[in-house]
Amino acid sequence: MVTETPAGLYCEDGDFYIDPWQPVPRAVITHAHGDHARFGSNAYLCSTDCEPLLRRRFGPDAHIESRRYGESVALGSVRVSLHPAGHVRGAAQIRIEGSGGIAVVSGDYKRAEDRTCAPFEPIRCDTFVTESTFGLPIYRWDPTDAVISDIVGWWQANAEPGKTSVLFCYTLGKAQRVLSELARVTDRTILVHGMILSMIDAYREAGVPMLPVRLATERPRGTSFAGELVLAPLSARGTPWMRRLGDLSDAFASGLMRVRGVRRQRAYDRGFVLSDHADWPALLDTIAETGATRVLVTHGYSEALARYLRERGLDAGVIRTAWEGEAIAD
Repeated sequence: MVTETPAGLYCEDGDFYIDPWQPVPRAVITHAHGDHARFGSNAYLCSTDCEPLLRRRFGPDAHIESRRYGESVALGSVRVSLHPAGHVRGAAQIRIEGSGGIAVVSGDYKRAEDRTCAPFEPIRCDTFVTESTFGLPIYRWDPTDAVISDIVGWWQANAEPGKTSVLFCYTLGKAQRVLSELARVTDRTILVHGMILSMIDAYREAGVPMLPVRLATERPRGTSFAGELVLAPLSARGTPWMRRLGDLSDAFASGLMRVRGVRRQRAYDRGFVLSDHADWPALLDTIAETGATRVLVTHGYSEALARYLRERGLDAGVIRTAWEGEAIAD
């Protein structure tokens, strides 16, 4: 029920595209990250939790409809419903039911606990489209509380010599998750880059518990940042904004940090393995839980995962997208 087109995945029976990377008449969006939600389409459909995030990105004039998780809507000759993906707030799997059976397009997803978003919901289907951002056996995640403990330890160790701790993380999803997890162990105010603030506000308006934050730029120039923790997007690295932070130690929170060579190549002082994607065991478990007899793999290490599934008797193939590789993975 879904086919590849130059604009992205297309459901002909419903006349809609899923996460198109070009403007289309109707787009069904899995979540609000820029590699899945592109501006310019005539109409968008997303989850209720995703809508405020899309409006912050697309502006008030965008035609956005939303549905609660599990609520079904007729599009053409198929019925479509959105189900939690556990990736970031509002992330959804797209379930399509029609004469050809049931297909589920998962978008990005994770299975780890995260109180900033609804947990992943396994859905039985005939065809399952899965991501493979971290689809290699080397990618296995440690418990979240252990990673947060390591972040706090690094922050405290930097405070002793008077350094600022700068943690680079993605603006939507990762920053809010870090703030929520840290709220379990401290009540300190965290300093943030201005690019992160809008999405933090959106999560806070939705009732997500997080630490209080302040813009780092609210402090007068020359003010010491020693001992502070600052969250910043990757785009801030190496910019004049960084110079005001004084003597610092920097780190990156990402599943990419599982590979030490990547951390050394990018010259971070520390790397914290905290991902909003499924790791290798979670990918395999999720595919098995769907009961799908056909699996289509996209993003990241898609060829490797598809080959592994074929060797174990599944009908598995690859869907190409405009966003391949792990360069933008979180």
